[in-house]
Formats: sequence, structure tokens, C-alpha cells
Amino acid sequence: MSKRFINGSDFAAMALLGAEYLQRNAEHVNALNVFPVPDGDTGTNMNLTMTSGIRELRSKPSAQVGKAAEALSKGLLMGARGNSGVILSQLFRGFSKSLSGVEEAGVLQLANALQHGVDMAYKAVVKPVEGTILTVAREAAKHAVQYARRTNDVADLMREVHAKAYEALQRTPDMLPVLKQVGVVDSGGQGLVFIYEGFVHSLTVAAGSGEQEAYTLPSEAAPPEEVAVPGSVPSLRKLEPSSAQARLSTDAIEFLYDMEFFINRKLVGNRAALFDESAYKRALEKDGDSILVITDDDIIKVHVHSRKPGDVLNLSLPYGELTDIHILNMREQHRELLEQEQETAGYTTASLASAELLAGQVPDAAVAPGQVYERAPYGIIAVALGEGIADIFLENDVDTVLSGGQTMNPSTEDFVKAIEALSAEHIYLLPNNGNIILAAEQAAELSERSVTVIPTRTIPQGLAAVLAFKEDESTERNADWMKNAAEQVVSGQVTKAVRDTTIEGVAIREGEYIGIKEKTIVVSNADVLGACQSLLASMLEEGGDLVTVLTGEDADPSVTAALCEWIAEQYPELETEVQEGGQPLYPYLFAVE
Repeated sequence: MSKRFINGSDFAAMALLGAEYLQRNAEHVNALNVFPVPDGDTGTNMNLTMTSGIRELRSKPSAQVGKAAEALSKGLLMGARGNSGVILSQLFRGFSKSLSGVEEAGVLQLANALQHGVDMAYKAVVKPVEGTILTVAREAAKHAVQYARRTNDVADLMREVHAKAYEALQRTPDMLPVLKQVGVVDSGGQGLVFIYEGFVHSLTVAAGSGEQEAYTLPSEAAPPEEVAVPGSVPSLRKLEPSSAQARLSTDAIEFLYDMEFFINRKLVGNRAALFDESAYKRALEKDGDSILVITDDDIIKVHVHSRKPGDVLNLSLPYGELTDIHILNMREQHRELLEQEQETAGYTTASLASAELLAGQVPDAAVAPGQVYERAPYGIIAVALGEGIADIFLENDVDTVLSGGQTMNPSTEDFVKAIEALSAEHIYLLPNNGNIILAAEQAAELSERSVTVIPTRTIPQGLAAVLAFKEDESTERNADWMKNAAEQVVSGQVTKAVRDTTIEGVAIREGEYIGIKEKTIVVSNADVLGACQSLLASMLEEGGDLVTVLTGEDADPSVTAALCEWIAEQYPELETEVQEGGQPLYPYLFAVE
């Protein structure tokens, strides 16, 4: 039986099964990552991104396909992790925009929505690479637009979309030589094919039998706060004895109520009532600060620190129904923080709601109750994994360290919260991982604060960028210097291979140590010392004055000592610096400057 239109419930069922198909196959998608490293995470990132979208979709059910697509898009946008997750969120953001206000969608509308999503995703990527998820999405959407002229059956259209996406996926090795060399298809494209497969299943098998398969979010088994979800680890700060917190009077926290909630806007006809965002913000500023207002069609997200939470709620009620209201007393949080500091002298975690209390805004002298803080001229947020690396960043004037890395990509929302919590006029973001840059850029776009993303792709690049920062220089000159400093660093890393393969002439066996120079595997060796020596020799081919060695949690001190002796013998003019990074999976990270 043909289906000519889909409504919001139909689309929700499609999204649920698309998410389930992706979830079932997330490890398979991870295994398609080209490098045989133990932290391939495309499937994980796409799954977590899709999970966030489904959570939002379930919280805002609608019979209108446009509203259902909008809810999914909103959840994907804030939960996007890694390049694959950000691109996925942009595909459905454009899809949603195209269906805005649509009650039921037929084949032409769906095909155009798919194409609009592709257009938006391509715009989001500075240098689109063919042979990736972008290619798979583009070819499928192009075919959908053409095929929509020959059918009026939505299920028929989606079968064609899935088939074309699969066909394009099989051609990705012909577009990216490294895929052909390793013998895999593109991982992000495969993830999208799984989602489309779920769409088809929803419209055909499950719908035809009248039995809709159930979908259980991973978060329903254990809330995000109770599981180790990548990107959810709070900012890491080192609290020194007699820290700034000890010099801050709890009563000095003037705007003590940390508030976050959503406004479901009132409708006038089929449209949301008018909302004067500027006037609303001015009203919040009378008794509050740290204000964030994100307006997106029929919903408004509000964050504010206020003296009078009741007034904030009363101010917001005329615009619609208030939902997901969270109010925290920051004085109470501060008292708990002081108690915790008295008990521990090492590392501790702080919630983002209190992060501005730890972000360098507290002066050296004791602060009198009621004193209002001014924002610092600059603030820096960096991503790092490993207490040692986090400590190095913090010791070099980084204000907030987000825990993250290859297997723990912070989401767009993680960045947005960190930005809003930092009390600084201008903020620099250092993603320190090529897979996190798009999420950082998306967060900078969503935030109303002044933010510059320094596109650092490795920890060494991030450290070089921080050292190049000069507080008394302009925002623009600092951005140029930090970018230039990052580009001058040659980065290397050593880890264990997780499968047999051959890449660019390097034969790799599972369990061997592989040395990666920038993005290229240059050596595979059963001996970790041999791998380190070969990698450093490659990194030093064009010279260098300083090599920095960051030891991971699995580094052997005897190997480190032997490596330093080898460097001293082979490169006597070279300065060597060894620091404990504590990073997992990678026993050694190197930087040559």
C-alpha cells in the first residue's frame, strides 16, 4: 500500500528507527575509520548526536512534520559531536528549514528538504572533501529530486534514496585514495546509510505490519549524569591551597540564582507571537548577568544569573509556557566548593554553572560583599584529555579546560555552556583535535559572545598557540599569532594498531606501535622505542630546535629515559623537554618546534 504523505508522527517513527539502526551498527562504523588507531569514533559521535536529536524529538511530539523535523534538528544541533556529528546536524537543519510550517510532506517536499540539507551542510564545511558523508548525502538528494517526478509514494522515494546513498558509499574509495588503499568505505557515509535504512524500514516493513519497533535511548538505561558520556566530563581545574575561591566571600556572589529554562512560545494563528529579544535581554540585565537567549522559531532557550528568579519567570510567562526549569543557588554551590577544597588539595571538578567562579575573574585581594565583577579582557578555553596536559594548559593562562579528545569529543552544547560561563569580553577556543573544530565553530556561531576559534588540530598545536598569546595585544593580532604559532609545530603521536592493514606503503600489524606524523602513518614497529625513534627521525627531517615529549598513562619510564638518551646522541644540538601528559591510548605525543 502506497503512502503519499508523512506527518509528524510518521517522521518521528522514521527518525527513531534511523537512530536505532545507527546505534546497532555504531561499532561497525567506528571500525571503518581509516587509521587503525584504538579511538576511531565516527560511529560513536554520530550515535551520540542522533541520541540527542531523538531526546529532543520525544520531548516535543507533533503531528506536523515541520515541527517534528525542527525538534530533531534542534537536538542534533546542540548535541553534535565531532565533524561527522556536526555535518549530520547541518543536514537535518537544512531539512528542517525546508519543511518549516508544513503539516504533511509529499515526495517533492521531502526531496527538496534533502537537497536543502545538503546545501546547508556544504556551507558549514570550509573545505568540503568528496568521498565522505557529504558526497553520499549529495548524491542521494540529487537522485531524490529527480526521482520525485516519477513517483508519489514516499516509501518508494526513500527506497531510492537509500539505494543511491549506498551506491555512492561504495564509490567513496574511488574518490579518496586512502579509503581504497585500506579497503574500506567512508565511515560517516556509512553512518548516514544506516540512518536512511531505518527510514525505509519504518515506512515499509514496520509500517506494513502495523508493528512499530521500539527504540530505547542509551540514556534511558542510565542518565547522562551517571555514565561516562564523551564530552560530558566537567571542566578540570587545579585548586591550589589558598586559591582564589578562598579569597572570595560567598556573599560577594551578587547574582546568586543560576537559571536555565525554555519558553514554548505562544502561537498567534500558526505563528509564534512576536518576541522582542533586545527588550527582553535589557529587562533581564536589571537584576542579572551571564545572559544567554537563543531564539529558534517556536522556542526560546534562556540562561541567566539573577537576584530575583521570580521576576525572571514572571517576565517570561507572557511569551509562552515555561518548561525544563532549572534553578541553582550559586552561593550554596560556592560553600560546597570551599568545603571540598578544604578536604582535597589536588584536582577536582566543577560544574559549568559555577565555572565562572573558577575562570580568573576573582581579584587577588579579598572581595567585599556586593562588589560587582568586571569581565576580563580575554579568556581561553582549551580541550584536553589527561590531567597532566590539563595542568599544563592551566599553568599557561588557560581559563577553562574541557575534558575531551579522540574518544571524548565535547558537543556543541558543551562549548556553548563553557563560553557563557567564562567571564571574559573575548574568548578563544582551542579544540586541539581536527575532529572537534566544527563543533567549536558551531558553538561560536550559536553564542552571542565574542568568540574566536583557533583551529588547532593537536595538543602540541594548542600549547604553541597558548604560548603565543599576548594579553596586551589586540584580539585580531593575537588570533593571527596563535594560528601562526600552531602552524609552525610538527606534531607526532604513537599508539597501538587495532587491525592489520597497509597505508601508503607502511605494512601494519595489529598490536604493533604506529607512529603518526601529523595525519600520516610513517612507521609500524613491534617495539615502542623503535617506533618513537623512527617517528622523531621523520619529524626532524627538516630540522628543529626543541622537541617536547608528552608521556601518556601507559608510558614506560625506562623507555622514556632510553628515548631521551637516543635524542641526545643523535641530535646533540636539540633541546628536549619531557612532561607528564597522562593521556590514555597514546603513550607518547611529540612536538617539534
